[in-house]
Amino acid sequence: MRIAIPRETHPGENRVPITPDVARKLVRMGADLVIEAGMGIGSGFADSAYADAGATISTDRKELFASADMLLRLRKPALDEIALMKRGAIHISYLDPFNEHELVKAFRDAGITSISMEMIPRTTRSQKMDALSSQANLAGYQMVIEAAMALPRIFPMMMTPAGTLKPANVFVIGAGVAGLQAIATAKRLGAKVTAFDTRPVVAEQVQSLGAKFLEIDLGETGETAGGYAKELTPEQVAIQRQAQKDVIAKSDVVITTAQVFGRKPPVLVTKDMIEGMAPGSVIVDMAAETGGNVEGSVPNETVEWSGVTIIGKGNLAGEVAVDASQMYSSNLFNLVEDSWCDDKKLFVVDFEGDILPGCIITHGGDITNETIKNIVEGGA
Repeated sequence: MRIAIPRETHPGENRVPITPDVARKLVRMGADLVIEAGMGIGSGFADSAYADAGATISTDRKELFASADMLLRLRKPALDEIALMKRGAIHISYLDPFNEHELVKAFRDAGITSISMEMIPRTTRSQKMDALSSQANLAGYQMVIEAAMALPRIFPMMMTPAGTLKPANVFVIGAGVAGLQAIATAKRLGAKVTAFDTRPVVAEQVQSLGAKFLEIDLGETGETAGGYAKELTPEQVAIQRQAQKDVIAKSDVVITTAQVFGRKPPVLVTKDMIEGMAPGSVIVDMAAETGGNVEGSVPNETVEWSGVTIIGKGNLAGEVAVDASQMYSSNLFNLVEDSWCDDKKLFVVDFEGDILPGCIITHGGDITNETIKNIVEGGA
């Protein structure tokens, strides 16, 4: 089976889908591995490292797509790239299937088996394949680093002959994977941390990291079967905003990580809240690219409102591309290995398993994921 790894072309993307170490594992499994020349440069991996691992280096991108039985990617492909693939090929990457309807239709019409890394089920067995969590972990760390660099004061308390410096107050909204890592990182840097999540069940995790959990009575909330926070009603959002207003006003740093999978994230920090913060304070909005938790945040830009710096940088995990590549590469390999047939040396698409059925979007000229099918074809 020929597995191809094309170079990522998204502007500013330095992460790579496969590292040389994982390339070696794929070759040992019996894959005919082809790497596009220059694929690993963004993360410091030379073509020679992939060649040493047993991969072939290709300089013909179109031929690489056309000859591949499977393509392993990070970002979703361009529509014209789908046209280059042979019918029956398998494509694995982030796909954003809830929003990329034309992409899903193109995969369907081309007869490509498309597998979405966002749709990996959140079960114990699939944790090692869960790219959303691995990248969110790094994003949580990076958000705090970005905030620390922008804040005109230090995070820890410091006792000096010239007096005592108080610790910075950090408020983290959302205690999922990214939020918990942000809490842990801010605590390691010496900040005083408060956090809130709509799921009361995570309060113990927040407190175990040394942070204070903000109690807000929102009525019935909880999480989905996949472990995500349920979407709040407009009334619940209003209650949350009001309860958080005082905490935000007293915070030096606010970090928002509230995202609702497949839908626009809620706006939790409004301009009147920002105006209540001290000049020089910093807000980092993890959801800026998908609509934003913070009113006035701009995707991939840092702006200022009422003296407060608002960071809307996207691809936070990409800021630490080497580690992000290592983790994503491991996620991809674990997914491929889980359905690899050693005897035939190929990836087997099995709809009877507990992982693939949930993350396969198209197969055999049809949209096989019922949720995505209802959204895409129902709106056609």
